[in-house]
Amino acid sequence: MSSATKSERWPDLPFAAWKDTYETLHLWTQIVGKIRLMHEPWLNHSWHVPLYVTVRGLTTSPIPMGGRAVQMDFDFMDHLLWLRTSDGHIRQIMLAPKTVAEFYDEVLVALDELGLTTPIFGRPSEIADGIPFEQDRVHASYDRDYANRFWRILLSTHEVLSRFRTGFLGKVSPVHFFWGGFDLAVTRFSGKRAPRHPGGIPHLPDAITREAYSHEVSSAGFWPGGGLIDYAAFYSYAYPSPEGYASAAVQPQQAFFSKEFGEFLLPYDEVRQAGSPEAMLMSFLQSTYDAAADLGKWDRDALECPVGEPCRPRPL
Repeated sequence: MSSATKSERWPDLPFAAWKDTYETLHLWTQIVGKIRLMHEPWLNHSWHVPLYVTVRGLTTSPIPMGGRAVQMDFDFMDHLLWLRTSDGHIRQIMLAPKTVAEFYDEVLVALDELGLTTPIFGRPSEIADGIPFEQDRVHASYDRDYANRFWRILLSTHEVLSRFRTGFLGKVSPVHFFWGGFDLAVTRFSGKRAPRHPGGIPHLPDAITREAYSHEVSSAGFWPGGGLIDYAAFYSYAYPSPEGYASAAVQPQQAFFSKEFGEFLLPYDEVRQAGSPEAMLMSFLQSTYDAAADLGKWDRDALECPVGEPCRPRPL
């Protein structure tokens, strides 16, 4: 069996070409994510709400619902949303050009048919001018090719973030997909309390933001762009940002600190076109973490370990 080529693992994702699909898919993932939000007990730093990368797309993982469980899976190969219950019932929704309002109605009808009727918060999160889902007939695009490309980037990025995650003994998040910001992320914690976060994220209660950033972090991930940048990028930031962080020397040379975002950015195209995309991304993750940990005076000897290798226990 042949392995995937570099261009298949790291495909081109021009922002302008898939912007409309991106905006629609972002809202669809929020609808599914908010269903999980309604039923999962609160977990530190909102780790109970993300989606997870799969070999075909994104999943909620099992959601408990009154003695039963439902799992909702975006399949970006067959372009379906699957709803599967723990007692063997299935529904599917086509991923195709349709309004957010239509998709929202189809999801709620499918849950009703499965005997899992549930209310959700009906307004998008972290979007300044978000239209309530049931009223949104503006966003209605779905390009199969670009949705598939986006998932393949998530899958490749997930592999690198997962490997990077193994080099840390302290508290570290899963590699998970936040549907609010539409980004794949992993976060390391120093163990020290952080100053109170100012909040101010559109349509996200400050109490949630402050709980998420209750402790010092170094966080990194992939974001498909938007707002001030019209390209996909890898990012890395520290909260709180230690003195000198913005001017720290990081790798590779194509990475830079964005004053507007308050974080380091590495354009996706630079990684995609590199001789070894994985090695370039790993250097970005490690060097930006190094800057956060050194300038923030983290206890690195106690928090770090060698990056993991298959079938080899961590040496003590």
